[in-house]
Amino acid sequence: MKNTLLPFIFLFVFMADVVAEDGYRLWLRYDKIQNEVIRKDYMKKLKGFVTLGNSSTLDIASSELQYGLTGLLDESVNEKKGVYKNNMIILGKGKEALLKSLNLEENLAAAGKEGYVIFSGKLNRKKVIVIAGNEDVGVLYGVFHFLRLIQTHQNIENLLVVESPKLDVRMLNHWDNLDRTVERGYAGFSIWDWHKLPHFIPQRYHDYARANASIGINGTVLTNVNSNALVLRPDYIEKVKAVADVMRPYGIKVYLTARFSAPIELGKMETADPLLPEVKDWWKHKVDEI
Repeated sequence: MKNTLLPFIFLFVFMADVVAEDGYRLWLRYDKIQNEVIRKDYMKKLKGFVTLGNSSTLDIASSELQYGLTGLLDESVNEKKGVYKNNMIILGKGKEALLKSLNLEENLAAAGKEGYVIFSGKLNRKKVIVIAGNEDVGVLYGVFHFLRLIQTHQNIENLLVVESPKLDVRMLNHWDNLDRTVERGYAGFSIWDWHKLPHFIPQRYHDYARANASIGINGTVLTNVNSNALVLRPDYIEKVKAVADVMRPYGIKVYLTARFSAPIELGKMETADPLLPEVKDWWKHKVDEI
């Protein structure tokens, strides 16, 4: 009887693990590092962090760093008010006064507008790791890169990482319709629930933005290329704004597809000829409204 039950016990344990892992976290899994030697070494080298500056993007960057390190090290890694001991991480733009003495100007220039520098060295005789960018979004990208180093058990001594995106526009193109169907889509309804926007913002929108920012995506087209003029109506523009407000701190711009015949459908015009002055004016006013 015992021998008969044993395979079933293993089967149920295995199934429980499968159910628990649904893939939702993607590559942003900050589970405890199982190698104790590596984990304890990181614990010695990562004692807290300081964030220089204030913005919604920097808030996200510092929260991500704290969440990631606390999970990976299985120990609270908290934000501090200053660099008062060794092994602190500093987040901020390169122009911050505290970082000037590190002479990162050349590396920051190479990083460009959205890039970042990760540097380990000494500041006021204290060992530090600096994650800096020319813009706040660069700091956020740098945090994701640094957490990848920890996830993959990389050496964080003598760091000098300079990264700059090769493409200025790194965009996802949704083929999603306003009724939530997805053209040539086979994975269920669209994430964008236009009927509940702008008043209901699900957590999934933040999770979507976070995942995209982690790989440097900076644009998303919400609507199908075979566009619907309704999305340019004032009530839908308010819905789009609600989505854009979620995306913006993650460095993601929102784009819409414009329906050629929108001046006829929404503006009650007789033609949508883009060469006519009245059609040009209609589009100009619509852009101003958006």
